Amino acid sequence: MTAARSGWALWGDRLLLAVTVLVAILWLLPVIWVVAMSLKPNAVLQQSTWGFIPMPFTLENYANLLQLATVPRWLVNSLIVAVGMTLLVLVVSSLAGYAFARLQFPFKRAIFVLMIAGLMIPEQAVFLPLHQMFASWGIHNTHAALMMPRVAVPIGVFLMMQFFRAVPRELEEAAELDHASRFTIFWRIMLPLSVPALTTLGLFTFIHAWNDFLWPLVSATDADMYTVTVGLASIQGNFAFTEGLGSVMASAVFASLPIVLLFLIFQRFIVAGVAMSAGK
Repeated sequence: MTAARSGWALWGDRLLLAVTVLVAILWLLPVIWVVAMSLKPNAVLQQSTWGFIPMPFTLENYANLLQLATVPRWLVNSLIVAVGMTLLVLVVSSLAGYAFARLQFPFKRAIFVLMIAGLMIPEQAVFLPLHQMFASWGIHNTHAALMMPRVAVPIGVFLMMQFFRAVPRELEEAAELDHASRFTIFWRIMLPLSVPALTTLGLFTFIHAWNDFLWPLVSATDADMYTVTVGLASIQGNFAFTEGLGSVMASAVFASLPIVLLFLIFQRFIVAGVAMSAGK
């Protein structure tokens, strides 16, 4: 009976694996199609866009894209905004998460409820007040304006709070016996232990900042301050009419390539951080 159950469990695992692989292939097919079209000559694509193998093969679409003088500027803008926003989110979320997890202060519960309520407000709902506020300060078309609205992230604070709550209090009590200050405990003990959670939060923040389109579209009206997503979107119409579909697909691949590489490099940290946070 036990052997039969083990056999059924083995076949169940294989079936689940097969379904997972099938779903992954179906999800990847549009991505492979986009990459294939970006590597085909536009003359071929005018006849047919079908086919997952780029035959004949060409890099002309990418060469035409890189010849635009504004593309390097857009890449630099996206890099500045994504890195700056990631660092600020990590600082704010780790400090706030530690405060909610370990400190006692007036109106703590009410402030926490207000913070969680921020998760239910669509970001588009606050675009108008943000735009008016930044316009009155005169900081539109700056990197600060592109970063500031995304610094306070409720989900980041919640993630770090959950992580810090799972850390045994005995570690802090031992440090307090050695006359360590609260900041020393946070900096020397809690922060190093939270590297998996910080890595996960940092990667998700970087990806969101790099792919963000709506707020840069609202705040950046100067072409020199476009991020790569807004900049490439602004020229896709011209590419579609003058260069062809291959150039449009090349711009899409070009914008997403840094994120794909980042995920492949830090994949194990993302999995470890999410699993650790979920388990705790």
